[in-house]
Amino acid sequence: MDGRSRRVRGRRAARGGPLDPGRKNPGAESTGPGRECLQHVTHTSTASRERPTFAEIFAAHYPAMVRLAGLLGADDPEDIAQEAFARLHRRQGRLRDDAAAVPYLRAIVCNLTRNRVRHLRLVRLRRPDPPPPVPSGEQAVLVAERHRALLAAVDRLPRRQREAVVLRYWLDLSEREIADAMGVTTGSVKSHASRAIAALGRALEENDD
Repeated sequence: MDGRSRRVRGRRAARGGPLDPGRKNPGAESTGPGRECLQHVTHTSTASRERPTFAEIFAAHYPAMVRLAGLLGADDPEDIAQEAFARLHRRQGRLRDDAAAVPYLRAIVCNLTRNRVRHLRLVRLRRPDPPPPVPSGEQAVLVAERHRALLAAVDRLPRRQREAVVLRYWLDLSEREIADAMGVTTGSVKSHASRAIAALGRALEENDD
């Protein structure tokens, strides 16, 4: 090696560069596919640590889902909320991201509550009326006696008043229908019915005395 080559190698060593131009310095920063893979693994590991668990989502949002179901009219808001979280647990891995969990829960609570309220409405419509209470023997006698007194008082009413009260309270017709049946105005129907009710009230009071 001549003197010029030794001087070049000395200057490279002083700058910290590689002594051999064909070899990489071991301390230099590595690049390429290996480094990109390492960065991806590190990012994935960090994201997995930040992803909330199902237990954390349940603890944070269960009370709000119960309140939502109650405000929507559910008679069993806790059951509605629990069913919503059960469906979330089965589907959590298929959600597009963690931010979709709460909107998904709200949608499920709304749908379940809507179905529950509709079901309760149908049950109430189909439920038969409770049987009337059976009166005692003494009550039955009093009711029968009062009924006879009422019929007798109706028979004593003037014809127009009797027609008005019978059509209104026995046949449950409207004032317009009663007026057509009696051939009078609706004002006359109101007047006849009012006088009939007053007369019947006085007759029943006298019977009770």
